[in-house]
Amino acid sequence: MNLYRADLHIHTALSPCGSLDMSPRNLLEAAAEKGLDIIGITDHNSTLQAPVIREMAKAYGIFVINGAEITSVEEVHCLCLVSHENIKALQNYIDKYIMKTPNNPEKLGHQPLVDQDAQILRLVPHSLHGALNQSISQIQATVAQMKGIFIPAHIDRPMFSIMSQLGFIPQDLPFDALEMCRHTPAQSLWKKQPHLKNKSFIRSSDAHQPQDVGAAYTLLKMHHRSFEEVKKCLNCLNDRKPIIT
Repeated sequence: MNLYRADLHIHTALSPCGSLDMSPRNLLEAAAEKGLDIIGITDHNSTLQAPVIREMAKAYGIFVINGAEITSVEEVHCLCLVSHENIKALQNYIDKYIMKTPNNPEKLGHQPLVDQDAQILRLVPHSLHGALNQSISQIQATVAQMKGIFIPAHIDRPMFSIMSQLGFIPQDLPFDALEMCRHTPAQSLWKKQPHLKNKSFIRSSDAHQPQDVGAAYTLLKMHHRSFEEVKKCLNCLNDRKPIIT
């Protein structure tokens, strides 16, 4: 078994709240500087920037998992990660169900899709701040059909988390792990939610600017770097397990 340093929740300049400094190269250089082995590219309601970063990351020795931070109709943020083969299917699902409100860049931020040299290819016209017309259960089921990874994001946050929006974690909602905010002591969360103590947890940076990449991470104890191995690790199969720091 090996230990891999993973930050599975990172935004790029495409996210409306992301810094325009979060170009593919700046992001990867920050990840390499922090010693990250695995990163998840999870822009708000979009997978479009992830493939360029995945290709560029090979030169940095970093394994990239593509996905998105999808907002449910209940306004719950969910990390949805899929294999490279299923990234277009996930984007098609988002495009089908996202509520397409025109973006107001002055108020909500620009949404540039860029190439490897940070040249703007186009601006996404509808707001990525919005939600999909899909429940959290429907989103989870869709990700499961793609054999992806489903992680309710920052569950202890006072906004846009499963706890803030629903008040509880449904017992019939399958997930691969739960994401804990970087500053929350694990014992504090488990004291409030003792039924979660034996669940799988990760920490991530939720970085929106280069200096925050890798500010929080999870050690993944597993055999090698692959999407399938990460999924097995999050589900603690055969001595694999995520270790929160």
